[in-house]
Amino acid sequence: MASVYIYWVSTTLLCLLYLTSGYMYATRGDWVRKALADLGYPAYLVPFMIVVKIAGPVAIVSRFNVALSDLAYAGVFYHLLLSGMAHIGVRSLKGALPAAIGLILLAASFATQNVAREVPSPYVQAAML
Repeated sequence: MASVYIYWVSTTLLCLLYLTSGYMYATRGDWVRKALADLGYPAYLVPFMIVVKIAGPVAIVSRFNVALSDLAYAGVFYHLLLSGMAHIGVRSLKGALPAAIGLILLAASFATQNVAREVPSPYVQAAML
C-alpha cells in the first residue's frame, strides 16, 4: 500500500514541476529565452518545450497507452538529466536543484508504477536489474 502512495505523491509532484515550468515558459517567454541563452540553447526551443512540458505529464498520468507513457518517462528522464548537466556546466548548482529533485521523483514514480496501475509496464523490471 505504501508503494501506491509513493507512486501517486511522486507522480503528482513531478507533474506539478513540469506543468509549473510549462506555465512559466508560456507566460515569461523573454525571461526563459534569456535563461536558455545563458545555458547555450537557442530561443526557438521555447515553443517546443512548452508542448513537451505539458504532453509528458499528460501521457504519464493518463496512461491510455503504456508504451507512450514509458516513452514520456524516458523523455522526462533525458530532459531532467540534460537540464541538470547544463546548469552544472555553467556552474549554477542552484539551477540544477529542480532537475535533481525531478530525477528523484521520476525514479520513484517509474519504479512504483506497476504497483499502482492496472496495466503493468514491461520495462520496470528490466530497468530495476
